[in-house]
Amino acid sequence: MSALVVTLAGCSIGDIRRTPPGPEPTPSDSASPTPSESSVVVETRVTRLAVPERYDPAYVEFVDAERGYALFATCDGRPPGGSDCPALLWSTRDGGRSWQRLRHPRPVADNQQLYATIGMLALWAEPHGWWTSVDGGETFRRSPGEAAPAEWQQAQGTIQLIEGTGKVGRWDAGKLRPLPTQPPVPVVQTVLDSSANVLSSTYHPVVVTGLTEDGGPAVATTLDGSTWEGVTLPPEGEIGVLRAAVTRDDMWLIGERPDPRSFPVLWRRSGMANWSRVPTEGHPDEGRVVPLGGGTAAVIGPRGAGAVIGGRYVDLPWPVTAEHSLRVLADGTLFAAAPGSVLLGAGRYTQRDWVGIHLVSD
Repeated sequence: MSALVVTLAGCSIGDIRRTPPGPEPTPSDSASPTPSESSVVVETRVTRLAVPERYDPAYVEFVDAERGYALFATCDGRPPGGSDCPALLWSTRDGGRSWQRLRHPRPVADNQQLYATIGMLALWAEPHGWWTSVDGGETFRRSPGEAAPAEWQQAQGTIQLIEGTGKVGRWDAGKLRPLPTQPPVPVVQTVLDSSANVLSSTYHPVVVTGLTEDGGPAVATTLDGSTWEGVTLPPEGEIGVLRAAVTRDDMWLIGERPDPRSFPVLWRRSGMANWSRVPTEGHPDEGRVVPLGGGTAAVIGPRGAGAVIGGRYVDLPWPVTAEHSLRVLADGTLFAAAPGSVLLGAGRYTQRDWVGIHLVSD
């Protein structure tokens, strides 16, 4: 019996192809919470799967606290493609307590990828094309070619950036068409349609971020794409990419510096208030910021997990290390993944009960 500890396969919009899976994937509210000393792994869910020992660790996606997928695609450290190592696909509907085998529609391919979001599972089997499922992997629809199918792209949000044009468009009859009224952002960098990934809120704005002609931060918001509220923010040093995050009760802007080893600049907006600069006193030299709501943002830095709370950085007693990626799932659950570790964090803000997911070969 050998351990098959799962690792993360992230998803994105546009050209979302990745390197084939391998064995070593390397101001605030007064009610803002404070870190809990009990934020540790409260449960480890171990499941034995009928997976031969020659298979390398799987890639895993969770879409909420209950639903997730695991893809085993390589054996003995070799690239995928051999008939002796067909891709194996599994799913869970109870938060990793149990896993069910799914039929992979094209198990032998030169490259195997898995992507998942609320309501859709997508598999890419190079060079044979894409397979998408809207029933949890019970049935699949094939889309030939390398480009991600329209139904998968549309699942990321109705309003999106049209790649290569700088224009913002809306999906209509299977095509992404430019909006008649474009947002007042001279250089559009990102478009976030929060209706696709924030299920815990009734407010689902579309947030367009980018830069002015002079390189200053600019943001525009809309509810339906017909009218825009645009703001140019005061310069805060050089910004490489400005991106947005929407939580159940606030919106954030994260200005990534050109040097990825630098700490980003943050702004926040709650309700109808204006955007305000968020102080980050005591922050580490570098860090990846994940807003959690309530005026709080998690930070994954060299010391592991921390948070910006009340304008100050504090370390958190989470079981999340500098090697973990961290993101907020649609229902507010935190999903942390690193080589040899997958964690689900239930709760609100920094108050999280962490569960470890562990797969074992049979």
